[in-house]
Amino acid sequence: MEPAHRALLREHRLELSGLLLVSDTIVPFLYQEDILTEAQVEDIESQPTETRRTLKLLDILPSRGPRAFPAFLRSLKDFDWVREKLLLELQSPPGPGTTDVPVPVPVPDPVLQVVPSDRQLSRLASHLGPEWEWVLMDLGLSPEAVFRCRADHSLSVGGAALAGLVQWRRSRGKEATAQRLLESLRAGGVHPSVLEDALRTP
Repeated sequence: MEPAHRALLREHRLELSGLLLVSDTIVPFLYQEDILTEAQVEDIESQPTETRRTLKLLDILPSRGPRAFPAFLRSLKDFDWVREKLLLELQSPPGPGTTDVPVPVPVPDPVLQVVPSDRQLSRLASHLGPEWEWVLMDLGLSPEAVFRCRADHSLSVGGAALAGLVQWRRSRGKEATAQRLLESLRAGGVHPSVLEDALRTP
C-alpha cells in the first residue's frame, strides 16, 4: 500500500470505525478479491463489536500489498459518501489552504460567535453534498444519529443535513456557534464560503 493511502486510512481511522459496517459486504468482498486471508477474516469476525471489527480491518489492510487500497475503495459500494470523501482527499494534497492552515473567512468575529438561525442552517444544508455526514460527525453527532437522519430523509440530502444540524444546535445550546460550524466544515473539506453565504441570510 502506498504511503499516502496508508496515511489516509490512519488519519480517518476513528471516523471510519464509526461509519462502516464491514461484516456484511466489505470483508467478504476483500476475501473474494484475495486481499484478506481466511485467517484474517476469522480474526476480524472474532472481534466483539462492529467498531472493533472495522479497526481490526484497518490494522490489517496496510500490509496487504498495492492492491489493498483500490480493492477497499471498491468494497465501499454501500458507503458511497465515504468513498467520495477519501477520493477527494487523495486529490487534494497537503499545502496552502488545507485544514492545517487557517483559511481567512470574511465574516466578522462577532457573527461567528452567534448560534445560527433555522433559516441559516437550512441555507447551509442546501449547499452540502456527500460531505454532510462527515461534518455532522465532526460536530459530535453519533453514527446512529447520522444514520437516522439519512434514513428519515432518504430522498433529500439537504433535508438529512438540516435535521442533523438542528439536532446538533439543540444538543449544544449556546456552544452551537457559527465558529464551531466553520471548524467542522473545514474538517469535511467544505469551502468556508459556503458558511459565509449561509450567514448572510438573517
